[in-house]
Amino acid sequence: MTGPVSLAQADVAVARPGYLPGVTTVILTLDEERHIARAIASARAFSREVLVIDSFSSDRTAEIARGLGARVVQNAWVNYARQFRFALEQCDIRTEWILRLDADELIGDDLAARIPSALSGLPADVSGVILNRRLMFMGRWIRHGGRYPLHLLRLWRNGLGEVEDRWMDEHVRLKTGRAVRLDGVFADACERDIAFLVAKHNGYATREAIDVLDCKYGLFGQRGSLDGSGGQARFRRFCKERIYNRLPFGVGPLAYFLYRYVIQLGLLDGRAGLVYHVLQGFWYRFLVDVRVWELERALAACASRDERIAALRAATGLKL
Repeated sequence: MTGPVSLAQADVAVARPGYLPGVTTVILTLDEERHIARAIASARAFSREVLVIDSFSSDRTAEIARGLGARVVQNAWVNYARQFRFALEQCDIRTEWILRLDADELIGDDLAARIPSALSGLPADVSGVILNRRLMFMGRWIRHGGRYPLHLLRLWRNGLGEVEDRWMDEHVRLKTGRAVRLDGVFADACERDIAFLVAKHNGYATREAIDVLDCKYGLFGQRGSLDGSGGQARFRRFCKERIYNRLPFGVGPLAYFLYRYVIQLGLLDGRAGLVYHVLQGFWYRFLVDVRVWELERALAACASRDERIAALRAATGLKL
């Protein structure tokens, strides 16, 4: 497969008059009443259906989504990858295209208007579309520190995309075909406070530690390539697994923060950027290191794969 090119550079087929391909937008939710109406509204302009996979929210998430015309399906939470795989495999999605949207993300009006006509003109060998996500944090667009443009494969032909079975940092990858990039506003714009972000990333750290240990010990056998997900995703994964995860304890987080904040000019993102880059670029990465170290101690006496998985299940409470 070749790397993604801009849609403007692709060999675009002539669209059939009046043809607009159907899109189902899939949104995963758990207690997202703050964001869900915004997410659905941003997807409604180009989606034939909005499918919400809700993990039995205790707030009004499901009620709001149904009121806005979304199809809501309840499923118990394990992790992002399993929940999205449930949507793809069990929820009878019949449209030609599928778009993944997080509850705290949104599609801008320009991109929403561009998607139908762009999809209708794509040649048959294009199976996926890569979007450029921008991060909004504390009311500011974080433009530096390697945060933009962040290329994510989020739109693909039904049946030709799959989600990696990972506990953290799962990507969509194409089974066949190539991907192109489509410009327009696609934003991560969480409106929660810092306390929520800290709590969320504490959970993320445990799940990412599981992936680090999986890579080291071959626990689950679910590793795979990111063909079709874009060169940026493959490069980031290579750097994380082949370089970063092999650095001595504590070295990686400090080096990564300095690289982001100084070399990649994160310091230009102002006070909000300082908060974000310290928390996400250093504190979170250090927390992952600590969690890996802690869990490795729990594995010290294990002699087999099954014993290691049982020990991790007991230490984390995750459904491994």
